Amino acid sequence: MAHTARRRRTTAALATLSIGILALTACNGDAENDVATPGTHASPSATGTDEGTDMPSSADPGDGNGGSGSGKSSDSPSTPPSSPKPGADDDQDGGVGMCETADLTYNVTVASRPVNHALLTASNKGSDPCLLSPNELVITIPGLDGAAGHMGPTGKDWILKPGESAYAGIMFSRADTAGGKSADKVEVALAASESPMTVPVNDGPVTVNDSEVTSFFGTAEDALTY
Repeated sequence: MAHTARRRRTTAALATLSIGILALTACNGDAENDVATPGTHASPSATGTDEGTDMPSSADPGDGNGGSGSGKSSDSPSTPPSSPKPGADDDQDGGVGMCETADLTYNVTVASRPVNHALLTASNKGSDPCLLSPNELVITIPGLDGAAGHMGPTGKDWILKPGESAYAGIMFSRADTAGGKSADKVEVALAASESPMTVPVNDGPVTVNDSEVTSFFGTAEDALTY
């Protein structure tokens, strides 16, 4: 009976010891889980969800672009171009006045070629330049009605400096036109609104039946081309 009681106590003690071991093992397992738990959750600084919120921006805070990096703080605001002063350079001819008929001297000489042509030379006799309108030249023959028609290309206004000359070709008659009036003078005006100047025809007289005149050119050769 004594052995049986001892065996039972031993068995009970072993059972108690086993329960203690199991409880200790369970506690250790919970402790390990508690230690590992913080490691299983990433910290805010280590994840991409908070990136750009907690970390400072690399853009210059003074660039005015909210950290976008698209601008530079060193760039100064652009300055708009200054507007020209009123009236500055408004006159493309520099304030040069138009040439008037009385401002120039004229010479008309019969040309050897082409036939029935004469060369008109107009020179600036003044001390100031003037703006010559090449297409308004008016040539009339005393005693004949009407002004000479226009032939050749039209030109552009150009500045005639003091002492410079401009040239125009005058055709008095066509070779296929018979008859005409003899003339030894022509009347020259730079515009129809001006009073003409009477100019003698050197090496004249000439026969006039269908007169035409060119615009002013810079050379005599150009003027006598038409």
